[in-house]
Amino acid sequence: MASTPRQRRKDARPQELLDAALELFVEKGFAATRSEEVAARAGVAKGTLYRYYPSKNELFKAMVRENLSMHIAESAAQAAQYEGPIAELLGRMMQAWWAKVGHGKAGVVCKIVMVEARRFPELAQFYVDEVITPSQTLIGGLIERGIRSGEFRAVSIEATVHLLIAPMLHMLLHEHSFGEHDICPETMTAEELLDAQMSLLLHGLLAPG
Repeated sequence: MASTPRQRRKDARPQELLDAALELFVEKGFAATRSEEVAARAGVAKGTLYRYYPSKNELFKAMVRENLSMHIAESAAQAAQYEGPIAELLGRMMQAWWAKVGHGKAGVVCKIVMVEARRFPELAQFYVDEVITPSQTLIGGLIERGIRSGEFRAVSIEATVHLLIAPMLHMLLHEHSFGEHDICPETMTAEELLDAQMSLLLHGLLAPG
């Protein structure tokens, strides 16, 4: 049977609540946003919000899972099946990360976590478990594969992971702070900067010859 407009509306509510929450978190910050404001922005009663998300913390966790955890899991699944040069895969993954995460809603979620983490240690730990650790494990595993295959020389995996991630975090913060107001605009695109980063880094990773 075809779904009714009422059923379709009900099915869309979780996403509408997440969108409303993200808008308010950006405008006011996580700490200053009240659950009833999220419900009002989404056009529902507060009780409806609690039916889907029992607390503001759970609402935020759902945002992280939808905007970040999902992309990490997809990348991990693709990496597990990949059989070509690791350098090529790393470059493609970084570009894909920026396209899906860096300058979209997911990037805003990252910025909110960085700003609010000190005040909300529970959410900070959740973000570490859900985003940071899986991301580092994924990238570290690829570097280790490259070393084992002889494509990369032996390097500090942990340090190299940070070298790969740090420039993307810098671009993300710029995009969702100065970039939103066209202050201090970048003279290169994010894609060009990532290409330059990979070129510089890989010349230090590739084995001689």
